[in-house]
Amino acid sequence: MSNSTSNTHILVFPLPPPGHLIPLLDLTHHLLRYGLTVTIVISTVNLPLLNPLLSSHPSSLHKLLLSDPAPSPSPHPLIAKLTATRQLFDPIVQWFESHPAPPVAIISDFFLGWTNDLATHLGIRRVVFSPSGALGYSIFHKLWRDVLDINALNDDGDENFMLSFPDIPSSPQLPWWQLSETWRSFKKGDPGFESFRKGILGNMTSWGIVFNTFEDLEGDYIDYMKKQMGHDRIWAVGPLLPTKNERDPKGSTGRGGSSVVPPDDLFMWLDQKRDESVVYICFGSRETLDEKEMKTLTVALALSNVDFVLCVHESGSNFIPSGFKDQVGGRGFIFKGWAPQLEILRHKAIGLFITHCGWNSTLEAITSGVTMLTWPMGADQFTNAALVVDQLGVGKRVCDDGSNSVPDSIKLA
Repeated sequence: MSNSTSNTHILVFPLPPPGHLIPLLDLTHHLLRYGLTVTIVISTVNLPLLNPLLSSHPSSLHKLLLSDPAPSPSPHPLIAKLTATRQLFDPIVQWFESHPAPPVAIISDFFLGWTNDLATHLGIRRVVFSPSGALGYSIFHKLWRDVLDINALNDDGDENFMLSFPDIPSSPQLPWWQLSETWRSFKKGDPGFESFRKGILGNMTSWGIVFNTFEDLEGDYIDYMKKQMGHDRIWAVGPLLPTKNERDPKGSTGRGGSSVVPPDDLFMWLDQKRDESVVYICFGSRETLDEKEMKTLTVALALSNVDFVLCVHESGSNFIPSGFKDQVGGRGFIFKGWAPQLEILRHKAIGLFITHCGWNSTLEAITSGVTMLTWPMGADQFTNAALVVDQLGVGKRVCDDGSNSVPDSIKLA
């Protein structure tokens, strides 16, 4: 720790969903280790996720508890929630102005583009945090920057229209239906969409951007973003993951929340399996398999005769067919709710990972050396899957037809 960072105060503003919140908490942990003082904006419902850091850094980590604002009027639920966060502008200003040693910078999620205006108002620097990779962000920014021109290319709304990005390294191409559903819902003149788009464009005028990625993985895309920003204040600081330690319920196994099943029960089960013999299946904290998709998956698992760990949402657990557990017997370990994914992937028994290719899951699999079977469903997941399969060669496609299609059970088995 240098004297230049000691007692330097940073305001950290994450987005509440786990896929955005957890990696920014991981970054906060590193900031604290380097001696910075951090105040994190957080809601009461997410406070349990912050408590481990608070107990480890009681004097240098502080919380700014703010209630989740009521959604703003918008035809799109996500846009309504995101634009509503701007209601926190004045409460943060009031807190800042009353603080004896206010922060010198704000690090905020890339969806919170309005915090660029907040930082300007406060006279401090704003750094964008991207929980997505640099390739995904490059496409994301271009889509929102050029939304009107891009929509004009496909004025008849052809779902199979191929959109090219020739200026981005490797010249990615995506069919129209694989583009973000939120972006495809854009309505010109709608206050919510226009406000959100303004914030995304504001990201590019921020002081810098931090990506949860690393140079050997996405160096070309980091360089591309530097050219887009016109400066070098673009950093790849990932993977933002806990170091591999002995199993500790209060350590990485508790990252992101408490597991529904005691971790020791799972790891005792895994310890009995051969190296790289177990398939781990999880679709992240937001995606949920519907009844048809779950049937396809469980039929494949029953046919495969492989050992597996299946993590499902409570909301989707009812779609597990009756009698499936008895059918697979001791071959399967089923989680309902949150699972300690990073520790699972790091276990020597895990050989394959069926994943939706969310960026956190993708990074965790790559750094754990586990081959991925890709089943993307939305957002940046199709782009991540293409990176994994076509560029890195560390995965194989299971299904790339989106959430309205399912793979063949026999082929999956």
